Amino acid sequence: MYAIITRNLTRHFGKVAAVEDLNLKIPAGSLYGLVGPNGAGKTTTLRMLAGLLEPSDGEVRINELTMRKYWGEIQWQIGYMPDFFGVYDDLLVWEYLDFFARCYKISPDRRRQVINELLELVDLTEKRNAYVHTLSRGMRQRLCLAHALVHDPQVLLLDEPASGLDPRARVEMRELLRELRSMGKTILLSSHILSELAELCDDIAIMERGRLVISGPLAEIRRHVSEHRRIRIQLLNDWKLAESILSAHPGVRQIYPFENDGQVRLVEIEFNGDETQSADLLEQLVLHQARVASFSEVTTDLEEAFLRLTKGEVA
Repeated sequence: MYAIITRNLTRHFGKVAAVEDLNLKIPAGSLYGLVGPNGAGKTTTLRMLAGLLEPSDGEVRINELTMRKYWGEIQWQIGYMPDFFGVYDDLLVWEYLDFFARCYKISPDRRRQVINELLELVDLTEKRNAYVHTLSRGMRQRLCLAHALVHDPQVLLLDEPASGLDPRARVEMRELLRELRSMGKTILLSSHILSELAELCDDIAIMERGRLVISGPLAEIRRHVSEHRRIRIQLLNDWKLAESILSAHPGVRQIYPFENDGQVRLVEIEFNGDETQSADLLEQLVLHQARVASFSEVTTDLEEAFLRLTKGEVA
């Protein structure tokens, strides 16, 4: 089941297309990353998914419900955290959450329970009676995430949730998102911190100038930008023996030996073959008594993939 589906989703501002024919399918319970440079259309996309911006064309479905027809039901299923959020500095932390719980017409007894649970979830219990303006940026981010969760939505739309956070606060936010996913939430987040998306997300979509460039599992995107697989081999014995085997193999396109103290113990190859063929290559090395300490594929860096795709280097 897909929690979010967009079909030809489009939004124009005058003659400018902020989002053009966007088609996404985001599985329920997944943690999905939306990547793109400034002006790619990420925020516009999230605002349309949150029901805050009317599409110029196309369709949005949340948990199989069409947004135009079932908005009254859908708004209870969505929690939205914008990139720039307003907080009420003169409120206490618990009062801030209580205000939004009242907006969702949660009963007084239930409100107290929800606030306590959310403060524990985002690790702000000790700040319960602190004024919002005294919180650090990382704490404010977690408080605003708690605000998005106050009505227990199944779908979370988070626009740059780690923006401006220090390394420790980013780690805390990342762990919190993992915990929310383990609770069954579907999370769509945008970010420029590509290395963190690689660690965090099941799938990503890369946008450029309002259009979807590519989407899918990270491994597939990395393979898409690499003409050939790159394999790293760590050797324990004579390099010449391994070189002769590699040079004779039809799947090896290029060999890059790394010399250290006059000896080659590490080599990388460009390999034109699948997992079965790479296993056959390893078998050949072992059969010919090349002592292989490690044999692994070198993954394409996500930043490299992003730059190549958004520069149009890959069709």
